[in-house]
Amino acid sequence: MINLFSDLNWLGVLLAFVPYFLLGALWFTVFFPKPYALSLGRENEPAQPSAPIFIVGPALCTLVITLTSALLMNALAVGSYGGALLFALVVGLGYLVANTVNIAINPNIPRPLLYGAISGAYHLVGITVASLILVTMG
Repeated sequence: MINLFSDLNWLGVLLAFVPYFLLGALWFTVFFPKPYALSLGRENEPAQPSAPIFIVGPALCTLVITLTSALLMNALAVGSYGGALLFALVVGLGYLVANTVNIAINPNIPRPLLYGAISGAYHLVGITVASLILVTMG
């Protein structure tokens, strides 16, 4: 396990994390704020200021996803753009989108499929961008 971490390009992890995280900020506040609010049943509520947990929490989760992806790509010897796209598709759909939809299917999310589509699409795009950066940085 130690070799896996020492073989990582930590600059690549950082450079993959930043756009993935920033994409989330844009995705939910600029690109899809109204559909996202609708998915949460908050379409008629004024926007609330973000508490630190709503910034730090997603940042840490995105960092863990990016780091885990770098470890897996390294262990699987993903070394091409085609391999990175395939990796992003498998991990994106198989874990991130599926888990996001699964989390959304609960009584607290009034429109779980809309929530899953918005949040799942973010993760699919984010992991694709991160995977392409990770393979570029080697």
